[in-house]
Amino acid sequence: MAERFDLVILGSGSTAFAAALAAQELGKSAVMTEERTVGGTCVNRGCLPSKNLIAAAKLVHDARNPRYPGLKPATIEVDFPALVAQKDDIIEEYRKKKYESLVSGRVHIERGHVEFLDANTVEVGAKKLVGDYLLIATGSRPVLPNIAGLETVPFLTSDLLTSGEPMELTTLPTSMLIIGGGYIALELGQMFQHLGVDVTLFERSAQLLAQGYEPEVGQALGELLRAEGLDVVMDGLVTEVRKEGKDIVATAVVGDARREFRGEALLVATGRRPNTDYIAIERAGVALGAGGEVRVDEYLRTSVAHIFAAGDVIGRQTLSQMATPVGSQDGGIAARNALAGDALRRVDHRVVPRVIFTDPEVAVVGLTESEASAAGHRCWCNPLPLSLVPRAGAIRDPRGFIKMVADADTSDVLGVSMVGHNAAEVIHEAAMALRFHAKLRDFVELLHVYPTMAEALKIAAISRFKDPAKLSCCAE
Repeated sequence: MAERFDLVILGSGSTAFAAALAAQELGKSAVMTEERTVGGTCVNRGCLPSKNLIAAAKLVHDARNPRYPGLKPATIEVDFPALVAQKDDIIEEYRKKKYESLVSGRVHIERGHVEFLDANTVEVGAKKLVGDYLLIATGSRPVLPNIAGLETVPFLTSDLLTSGEPMELTTLPTSMLIIGGGYIALELGQMFQHLGVDVTLFERSAQLLAQGYEPEVGQALGELLRAEGLDVVMDGLVTEVRKEGKDIVATAVVGDARREFRGEALLVATGRRPNTDYIAIERAGVALGAGGEVRVDEYLRTSVAHIFAAGDVIGRQTLSQMATPVGSQDGGIAARNALAGDALRRVDHRVVPRVIFTDPEVAVVGLTESEASAAGHRCWCNPLPLSLVPRAGAIRDPRGFIKMVADADTSDVLGVSMVGHNAAEVIHEAAMALRFHAKLRDFVELLHVYPTMAEALKIAAISRFKDPAKLSCCAE
């Protein structure tokens, strides 16, 4: 006997929950499915645990490397199992508060593997669920590269931060090889380095963060990581791995040479792919893109009119990003477009701030210089060192830069990139400015608290009109 719902949601992550709660607000019934842990990637093995451990590792590093003369280095003893246990406690508390406690009333959840039976029906275990509308929100998972021997050696993926699952890392290795140079590899690589692990990271191209970032970002971050002792191997293509005693041995082509590298642990962080290949999606007739992403229109409708998709599973469709807040916002939009009976709402991914939680942080929003030029703008694009920002000097952390991208003719601000202290917080002012089509003068004329890192935005805008090295305090 099949159970019928207004909305059947495949998944139980942030996208799914946003949709289910939107359905409940509309007085509709919704059911989510989950075969792993309720809450999906972000709370269980992604955003929350990684940021918890990254912040802890920074305390260890800062104690060993104080920036202030007069402060002597200190050693913080790392009890890694205890650190993992507190991380798990936070995950459990957050999952109960923000996810599991919300499953009530018209919101239901069914546990088990889900597959389509037809365009209106899915099967979860022995149960059949029928929906007037369906939402595919199955998220994404780590991609495994084609490397000889990978299937024969123990390795970790970004799921190592999970809670209560076999892959969880509970013992700190002495050394680690990391294949990949994207944001996950960089965040985790520096985190382990800060905890005292000798880290070697392989990036197959000649530049870190070559896609979607200003070239200055990868260059600055590479220099900073190397200064901390992390071995960043550029043009390093790992072709083979093998187990040798307690070590993993990786063979890599570095430039024109073949070299071998050793590490006690191996972490593979080479990107993520949408989870569409094990839910029998072909039975629903839903069209996929070349990378397995669900194809959607600007209203998040798939090729089947009553089936919607949102979150990581749509990849970069509609200029989306694989990011929790994007999926959460889009999940609510998809549910309301399906159920509200009002005019459909388009998704708007024009302004999506992004952050890499390294130390210092990387934060970007809007267009890069090359993207702005490709879009036909005559670009005024000016990178400035953070040494020009009074706050950076006051806290003795002038690492990084800020770069503002603007239209040289209209002064419209099109994008901002920042590597620096508190960049993750500063970028929201830039994002709000882009949302409301601010111009350079808007940044200049806005009063900023002194001294703050947000003054970097004002100083960057002022540099269009005068030399920022010759400003008095408060950037006037």
